[in-house]
Parts: sequence; structure tokens; C-alpha cells
Amino acid sequence: LVLSLFSGIGLLDSGFQSHGFCVVAGPEKILGGDVRDFQALPGRFDGIIGGSPCQDFSKARRTPPTGYGLEMLSEFVRIVTEVQPRWFLLENVPTVPTVTVQRYHIQRFDLCPTDLGYPQRRRRHFQFGSREGLVLNIERSVFTGEKIPTLTASEGRRTSKRTFDDFCELQGLTRAVELPDFHRAARYKVVGNGVHTAVAHEVARAILEA
Repeated sequence: LVLSLFSGIGLLDSGFQSHGFCVVAGPEKILGGDVRDFQALPGRFDGIIGGSPCQDFSKARRTPPTGYGLEMLSEFVRIVTEVQPRWFLLENVPTVPTVTVQRYHIQRFDLCPTDLGYPQRRRRHFQFGSREGLVLNIERSVFTGEKIPTLTASEGRRTSKRTFDDFCELQGLTRAVELPDFHRAARYKVVGNGVHTAVAHEVARAILEA
């Protein structure tokens, strides 16, 4: 049983679901929820996963940090501390600070779709914590063809952008996500903020193996 925080449209969740994990979503901002109001029950979840907001830590940002990124990291740590799962997985950008949770051993690693045989260059950073000192073994199969630049959540606002079908395909989706209540830029944003499905699947597989 896994608690998912900062789920977005569930691209990270999908990797865990495909490997038999039962994923329960916490409050999600795009649905009007606020993780700061969330009090999780201790001892109920085996794992916690989540991709907290990364804009404050991204090298691509053009404005000063707001402090929101650090606040959400603190909320993630708070919930892990309250729940005390066997393990947790935090996804963000490579320049995110290291989280510290008492009694958890932390493994940090980067993973990109091109490390798994896919063309998109979109490096994501993971921090895997476990009370037992588990170590994840990521199986890599490097892509040798023409690499495609990183997808960005802001692509939907550009005049020269890929079709939404192509955008979803580059995130590893077999078909475009149906988001009828979202305007065009918002559809690109929620898909672009997610994790490539192959990356999600490989990390979930490694956790299951460990």
C-alpha cells in the first residue's frame, strides 16, 4: 500500500500500479487539495512516493525562488515522519536539496528516459529512503539514436509546439491523456510536469525487487 503525494495526473503512480502496488492519492493541488492540511495515519502505508514542486530548484527558472519548493519538501518530510513507512521515494530535479529523515538511509540517483532506451532527454532526480538500508538496482539500456530535447511544462504556451498527441507520446504514454476540462496550456503543463512512464516503471520495478 503506497501513499502518493503531489500526484499530478498520476504518471509516477502508473509505474507503481503496473507492478501491483496499491496507490492511494493524497490531496492534489490541481484538484483543490492542500498537502499542508493533510494528516496521514501512522503505520498504514508501506511506502510513500511523490514529486514535490521543482520550480525553485530548476536551473531553467527565470525568477527568484519563492520558498514554496522548500516548504513542500518540508511537508513531504513531515508526512514521512508521521507515517513511518518502510521506504519513501522523492522525485525532483537534480539540484534539489537532500532530504533528511531520522532512521532512514538515503540513496540518491538520476534517471533519464534515454537511460532506458527512449529518445527524450529529461533527467529526473530521485531520493530513495528506507529504514532497512535497501539499495535500488536500476537496469539501464542506453538510447543510441537521435535524442529529443527535454519536454517543458510551458510548451503549451508557445506558438511553435508539438501536437499534444506527440507531447504525450514523448512522455511514454500510448495515447493522449483525456483532459476535457483543462484548457490547452494546462493540458501540456500537467503532462510536462509528470515523470516519463518508463522512468516510473523502472523505479517501481527496482523497489519491488529490493
